[in-house]
Amino acid sequence: MAVQAKSGLLKGMNPTVTVVTVVVMLVSVILGAGWTEQSAAAISTARETLNPFLEWYYVVLVAVFFVFCLWLGVGRYKNVRLGGDTERPEFTTFSWVAMLFAAGTGVGIIFWSIAEPIMHFDSNPFAADGSPESAAVAMRLTFFHWGLPGWAIFGLVGLVLAYFSFRHSLPLTVRSALYPFLGHRIHGPIGDLVDSLAVFGTVFGIATTLGLGVQQMNTGLGQLFGLDTTLTLQLGVTAVIMFIATASVVSGVKRGVRLLSEANFWLSVVIVLFFLIFGPTHYLFALTIESTGEYLQNLLAMTFYTHANKDTGWQAEWTVFFWGWWIAWSPFVGMFIARISRGRTVREFMLGVLLMPTVITFVWIGLFGGTALHQELFGDGGVVAAVSQDVSVAIFHTIEGMQLGLLGQAAGVLVTVLIATYLITSANAGTLVINTLLANGDTDPPTGHRILWGVVLALLTAVLLVAGGLETLQAAVILAGLPFSLVMVAMLLGLVKALEQERYAPRPGARTLAPTEPWVGMDQAGDTLHEPRGTAGAAGEYQPSARTGAEG
Repeated sequence: MAVQAKSGLLKGMNPTVTVVTVVVMLVSVILGAGWTEQSAAAISTARETLNPFLEWYYVVLVAVFFVFCLWLGVGRYKNVRLGGDTERPEFTTFSWVAMLFAAGTGVGIIFWSIAEPIMHFDSNPFAADGSPESAAVAMRLTFFHWGLPGWAIFGLVGLVLAYFSFRHSLPLTVRSALYPFLGHRIHGPIGDLVDSLAVFGTVFGIATTLGLGVQQMNTGLGQLFGLDTTLTLQLGVTAVIMFIATASVVSGVKRGVRLLSEANFWLSVVIVLFFLIFGPTHYLFALTIESTGEYLQNLLAMTFYTHANKDTGWQAEWTVFFWGWWIAWSPFVGMFIARISRGRTVREFMLGVLLMPTVITFVWIGLFGGTALHQELFGDGGVVAAVSQDVSVAIFHTIEGMQLGLLGQAAGVLVTVLIATYLITSANAGTLVINTLLANGDTDPPTGHRILWGVVLALLTAVLLVAGGLETLQAAVILAGLPFSLVMVAMLLGLVKALEQERYAPRPGARTLAPTEPWVGMDQAGDTLHEPRGTAGAAGEYQPSARTGAEG
């Protein structure tokens, strides 16, 4: 059994994982605050050293994850249910999709939906800079970095966690995915290491996104109230956001997190309609449809593109960064998706996670990025110049370029509020996930630890902001994703082994076990041996439930 503290400050938590992760995070905060320049230089050097390796490693890894997730969605295991065979989803489809999108992309899509197309339009290795062809390429590349392969990363982690937890009653932690290989040893040092790596990736992934969002909120406040872009203001915004997020996560998923996610969804609908109605409507429809077609036509080539014959640094600056970001976020988003997906089949889960957020994201980028590109190609321009000076001004400068007066100012207010709500949603969901990992899968961890990790996230975000802005944030998240990528490979292999053994588990005359009961072993007569929750079967042997729902 996994060790949990029975009393004191660590009551209900895994003491080893909790102490190790808290100490490492606090050391990171101290080093970053006390030796800012040295920390930034060390992070930058590490990234530059690893770039040649990551330019092909992340490409191969993400391609494998993508193909595997497509197979799960349509293959022989598509009818396996994440829970009991008669169990039904805990949340409605609307709430589920709203939480998927809010937790999975959130602030990132607001930050990059205009900035990335504009930066690719200004410079990319596939078309002449600033040309109509470059605009088409810019949209295709942005769709690629926010599309199906990225969501496959989240989907893989989420499905593995949901499968082992809800179908076989193992703890809702990353270590459970290794049960087919390690048996009861997942509750020892190896399991502690795996969960610690998941926490590290989650913390740095969330801190990076919070840093980007806080910078953009600073810009929005400057546009609205004439405030300067200062580190002091950014630190103040971080403190306020994390205070609200921590208060929200204390209230739990069904209240604070769900309500905020649904509020985000409706605010997003309003701002999307604003761009659609008051932007170049016909152009936006045409560009989004055309870009989607080009994305699908070039998806295979883009998925395996490694930039091997060009030495411009584009691959490291863009694809490596985004794949590292998706991987670093995957423990957090995967855990959160798993938490809200009980009762769904593998097909519902995988196709929903891959398709629904991707469609919403494409519409978002098409309308936001398309409006900015239209201003550059057919209007007064200025977005490229503004973004080259400060990436965070992209959306506000685009709204200003629409020349709508008070209506444009109102839209700027709405965008700033939307950034704040997405920041809060990402932070509170991330805090809940971190505590779930530290509490050996308990989805209702102690309140004190929720508050503690809210404070730790706020401090780390502040340190990354102080240490050097966007480049340091990007480098940190790329490095944080690397160790967890190895864990993801093990999770994939563990899921394959579990599904295969579940497929062939039934035997004539053997008693079956309901899918939501604990893992079991078999005695010499072939009968089921019940074991306590979270323990191995006889001799540590892995034996899954006899009833599968899988197709032969």
